[in-house]
Parts: sequence; C-alpha cells; structure tokens
Amino acid sequence: MRIAIIGATGYVGSVVLQEALARGHEVTAVVRHVEKLPSHPKLTARAVDVADVAGLAEALAGSQAVIHAYAPPRDLPVDARIAAQRQGTRAILDAMKRAGVGRILAVGGAGTLVVPGGGRNMDRPDFPKEWEGGARSTAEVKEMLRLEPGIEWTFLSPSHLLVPGERTGAFRLGLDELLVGPDGESRVSLADYAMALLDELETPKHTGRRFTVGY
Repeated sequence: MRIAIIGATGYVGSVVLQEALARGHEVTAVVRHVEKLPSHPKLTARAVDVADVAGLAEALAGSQAVIHAYAPPRDLPVDARIAAQRQGTRAILDAMKRAGVGRILAVGGAGTLVVPGGGRNMDRPDFPKEWEGGARSTAEVKEMLRLEPGIEWTFLSPSHLLVPGERTGAFRLGLDELLVGPDGESRVSLADYAMALLDELETPKHTGRRFTVGY
C-alpha cells in the first residue's frame, strides 16, 4: 500500500516505520528532521511541520492511509501538550481532506482503557504523574477522530507498558478494557504494537473504533 506516517522518527513511529517497510509498503515519512530517517528504496522523506496544512496535504497526496504517530514534545506542560496535540491532529485531518485521503490509523495511549473493576486507567491513584500529559493528549486524539465526519478511523491503544522488546506475534487484541497478562502485568513490546497496527492497516477489523493490544 501507499501510506504516510506522520511522526516516523518518534518512539512509536520509528518502529511502525520499520514494520511498514519490512512488509513492502511504500511509505512517505512526514517528519521534522529527515536526517533521522533510514535510507530505503520504498521510503520517501518529507520535512513538514505538523502545523503546515498545505505542506501536509502535498505530502499526503496519493496515500491510501495515514498513520498518525505525531506527539508533541514530552517536556511541555500538560495543558500546552494537550493544546499542541489538538492543533496537530486538527491540521492532519484538514490536510487529509485537502489531499483526498479518507483513512487514518492513530497511535493511542492506554490512559482511557477501562481497568478491572471499572474506571479509566489514567484515573487510578497509582497512574504515573509523569504520564499525565501523554495520556490526556492522546485522549484528545481519540475524541477528535470520533467526532470527525467522513473519515475511516482507527485508534490503537497499547497496554499500560509499551516497551522495547522482541517481535513475537504472540499478543492478544481487545477493545476498551486494559489487557492484563497471566503475570499480572499489562504490557506489550513496541514491535508487537507495530505489528498489530500494520495488521489492522492491511486487514481492517476495527474501523470507527478503538482497540488495544497486549499479552
């Protein structure tokens, strides 16, 4: 497929890029710093600021789907990070409309997943304070996609821990509830997260909703 990955050098986006290229997809990587991208015959690098709707639209033109892996800098205050995520997502959606791209898969967070016993993961007393900005900003992405007319969207939440690790393919999928493994931990590797996202790209099963992946 011809896909665009926005944020292809980030913590998650870089691994999603590796998975997409390994599967033979033609990828346009939309990033701030093209020098951070690998060299690959099926990779086109585009240096575009996420706020540049016209530039984004040009970069996205011809793509069959967009993978939204954009995330604001982690050192921003929580409110500023939420505002930046909202602005970036709005620009991405507007650029998709200009470019005539009708499908988006978004890298989500685990904060809004429902924990055993009820309630959101991010509302638990022991949810790490330093994760608040990421949890609340990715929650904004999910809500914006849900309210956006005329697009096919999917939002993939990882487990509570999204960590470097091997590509096993031995994961479970869920919907709105946090997946917890037999060891009591909720975790998934970046490589398996990327695998689940690209599986969804190639064989859509969760269009118009969120799903999750874990062990």
